[in-house]
Order: sequence, then structure tokens, then C-alpha cells
Amino acid sequence: MPIVTAIAIYFVIWWLSLFVVLPWGIRGQHEDGVVVKGSEPGAPTSAMMKKKVIQNSVLAGVIWLVIMIIIKFELISLSDIPFFADLVPKDI
Repeated sequence: MPIVTAIAIYFVIWWLSLFVVLPWGIRGQHEDGVVVKGSEPGAPTSAMMKKKVIQNSVLAGVIWLVIMIIIKFELISLSDIPFFADLVPKDI
């Protein structure tokens, strides 16, 4: 697999997993009892984005590694996936 493709796959996984990591450890203003006037009570008091970027990068790296192992060693082929069976040529 070309390195550019591997990087592109990691980038897509990173962005998708970001939405999983963002809510981790968030405490709303209403939970801390300090609601800024004019803001949403559920808004986070501290977003901790640096921590979340690091957590997300590690999570995306693990997911990427699993996907690369599956691709490299052909653990799952297109013919193993039921709705892709019609797309695989019959002579394979």
C-alpha cells in the first residue's frame, strides 16, 4: 500500500474518532455550579483540547494499526462481506 494511502486512511480515522473522544471527561457549567450569564448551562467549563488531541491520536493510531494488519495480511476480503460479494469477479 502506498504511504500516501496509509496517511489518508489515518487522517480519516483521526477525524472520525475525534467525535468519539470529544465528550470524554467534559463537565458542564451547570455541574460545576458556575454558569456564565448568557451562555448555555451545558457548555463545558474546560474543553481540555490538548489532552483530547493526544487521546484521539493514540486511539486513531490503534484503529489504523488494526485496519492496516487486516489489509496487509488479507484477513478479510471483499468476498467475505455479504453485500460486496456481487462486486467481486466470479473467476477469483
